[in-house]
Amino acid sequence: MKKLNNELKRVVVTGYGAVTPLGATAAESWQAIMDNRLGYRYVDKKALNINTHFLGLIDDEPSQKGIPAVIRRRLPRFARLTLGAARQAMTMAFGDTPPQVFYHSLNCGAIMGTGWAGLDESYGAQAEFAATGVTSPFNCFFAMPSVTTAACSQFWGLNGYQNTVIAACATGTMVIGDAYEVIRSGRAQMMLAGAGESLTSHCAVWNIDVLGALSKETSDPQRASCPFSAHRSGFVLSEGAAVLCLEEREGALARGATILGEITGYANFSDAWDFTSPADNCLARVQTITQALRRADLEPQQLDYINAHGTSTPLNDLNETQSLKMALGEAAYAIPVSSTKSYSGHLISAAGAFESIVCLQAIGHGTMPATANYQQPDERCDLDYIVEGHRASDVRRTLNLSFGFGGANAALVLEKHS
Repeated sequence: MKKLNNELKRVVVTGYGAVTPLGATAAESWQAIMDNRLGYRYVDKKALNINTHFLGLIDDEPSQKGIPAVIRRRLPRFARLTLGAARQAMTMAFGDTPPQVFYHSLNCGAIMGTGWAGLDESYGAQAEFAATGVTSPFNCFFAMPSVTTAACSQFWGLNGYQNTVIAACATGTMVIGDAYEVIRSGRAQMMLAGAGESLTSHCAVWNIDVLGALSKETSDPQRASCPFSAHRSGFVLSEGAAVLCLEEREGALARGATILGEITGYANFSDAWDFTSPADNCLARVQTITQALRRADLEPQQLDYINAHGTSTPLNDLNETQSLKMALGEAAYAIPVSSTKSYSGHLISAAGAFESIVCLQAIGHGTMPATANYQQPDERCDLDYIVEGHRASDVRRTLNLSFGFGGANAALVLEKHS
């Protein structure tokens, strides 16, 4: 019997794509951030007992041209957004060439994620069924959280490792981290990894608003999402999707791929505390940060940039700041930190995947994006949040943090490839 090669592999990123309220592509979304444009808009749903006044909405869905009807007709909106982002990632990585030209299909896999799947479609189907006794025959698939994973696997013929991550706002980072672990351990050579969310129905928005988690700002967009600022009052709910193509480094080099960055560390630990509030002791968040750095073989002072979870909620921003101080020590004060949710709003499950792309773009462009809308310092949030504007720098090592309802905490280290 052939002996398995148990040597850990290096994992690189060769493609990415995003569909967000900031733009139809990852490049457009980055440019919007560089232009200091906000992706969310004013809405008025007071008549529906919804108190939040800002949402991040996508006006035009990605084209479904070329997607077979047997797949296309079964996709709810969150999955259509995710498949659109995945097509961008695959085109960036492989162009028009199928990945099976370079890898056996059993060595190509997919891990996709979502927080609430096709909840909007389920609400609509229930109302339609109650009124008529019938609804879409595809509604079973609309409500299936793994529908995007299935669609990507079928569309590109990815016969290898498959999974679906459902971990609220930490989903996107966990998806990439899990795909990284699959390649690193030799179980795959190429993985498509990403997440998508679309919660725009009145009831879906109300579900989160009633928890008090959404922004309470009633008129000024610059006060709607203002991470780490003293007057922050909640996050802006946004829809969107982001997907990355990961490959085993030697395979990517052998086929002449453009390498956009390398994933060198990943960790996740649970608060095991509360459904919505972070644990006061910061234990799991600190462990998540320190273990991600340890697995990347980095000391805190070697980090150039941190993309924070930075939701603009009073509790998270303070707890995240405390966690960074506890995990990084004095180095925390010297490492630039920003929250790009101040531009995009909170993409929920897709947030971590999109913000991983932002880290790669910061590396590629040599620019650390600022935290927008910072107007009033909070003495308890006293790190360098890049509030004076985007900062040019040689960005080589980045840390991406994501925290989710249910106490999920995840961290990724993304570095310049060398």
